[in-house]
Amino acid sequence: MQLLIDPQGSVRCVYDETLPLAELGPLTISRGSNVEPDEQGHWLADLSPVSGPQLGPFATRSAALEAERAWLERNWLCPG
Repeated sequence: MQLLIDPQGSVRCVYDETLPLAELGPLTISRGSNVEPDEQGHWLADLSPVSGPQLGPFATRSAALEAERAWLERNWLCPG
């Protein structure tokens, strides 16, 4: 899990349960994407909630989730 801490002490990350984040202080959690199946049973990761692209189609949900996390870490968490 990558944590980005700004000079004011705010922490930003792609949420998971690796660390007990609530111990850092009050949380604000927002959706970064929607991972859903299409009509053919393939999986798409729609990153429009963070002004990102749609990724996929993927054969499995786990592949879509992996691509979602990689995109968020590369483009949303640590842009540039």
